[in-house]
This record gives sequence, C-alpha cells and structure tokens, in this order.
Amino acid sequence: MAYRTVNPYNNEVVATFEDLTDAEAMNLLEQAQKTFESWSQMSYAERAAVCKRAAAILTERHDEFARLLTLEMGKLYKESLGEVALSAHIFEYYAENAEKFLAPERINTLSVNDNAMLVSAPLGVILGVQPWNFPLYQLARVAAPNLMAGNVVMVKHASNVPPGGGRLRAVNA
Repeated sequence: MAYRTVNPYNNEVVATFEDLTDAEAMNLLEQAQKTFESWSQMSYAERAAVCKRAAAILTERHDEFARLLTLEMGKLYKESLGEVALSAHIFEYYAENAEKFLAPERINTLSVNDNAMLVSAPLGVILGVQPWNFPLYQLARVAAPNLMAGNVVMVKHASNVPPGGGRLRAVNA
C-alpha cells in the first residue's frame, strides 16, 4: 500500500509515495551502517556543528517547514511555527550540552580499588518509529541526542505524513 499525504482541510491527496522494497530498505540500512562507522568517530565539536546547522536551517526556513506541518497535519500555522522553533531549540540544546551529558563519570563502588567509571559510547543505527501528531518535534527529540551521542538514526514516520517521513529515511551528516 502506498503512503499518501491528504490535506486534512479538504481531503485532497497532496502526494503519494510507494512502499520501499526489501532491497531498498536493506540498502538504506547498509548506508546507515557505513555512515555510523565514520560518524561515531567524529568529535563532539564536529557533531555539534552539524546539529547547529540543522537548527539554523529550521530557523532560516521556518515558514517552509511550518507550512508543510500545516498541510500534513492540519495544524494552525502559528502552532506549526512553534513546533519548528521548538525543534530548532532541541538541536541547539543537544549541540551545546551533549558532551557534558555524556562525559565519563566516576562511580563510587565502596571497594578498595574504586576505579569504576560510567562511560557512554555510540550504539549504532537507531530506528525511530514516529507518531502521527508531531512529525518534526518527535524527529528532533530522537535525532538530536542520538546524533550527538554518535549514533545514526533511521526514521519511520507515520503513514499520514510521508513528505516529513513516511518511508524509512537515514538521518546523518
């Protein structure tokens, strides 16, 4: 079954997108894994630059993204502008704070050789299955912290918002 975007105001079909084949999905997974192998080796500063650029794009093109959210979701334009702004802030927040959040922490184990550390490390390719009602905000909530942690995110949006997602997409640098 193809994904369709239907304008909730007038029920007109805006666009139709075919399902991915198994081969297409596997190709995207392979691309995501290759991206992870290099992305996970980048410094926090390099990852932060990408996340800050994402925030800048959302801010610079806020009208374009808000209109897409309004078209896909039937949200009031003002609400869509708020979602775009919030999403930009999320990318900025993690760009500025992730290194501190993920810094190694000494753990007191009360043993003689108290050298225990909590260390964060990238996990790999993360699959984010998104809900229907906040396509951009939910993507930012999943993508920003995971990208800063060195992971790569593949997203499956709800079927009613394919231009914002719909099919699996690799989110990377």
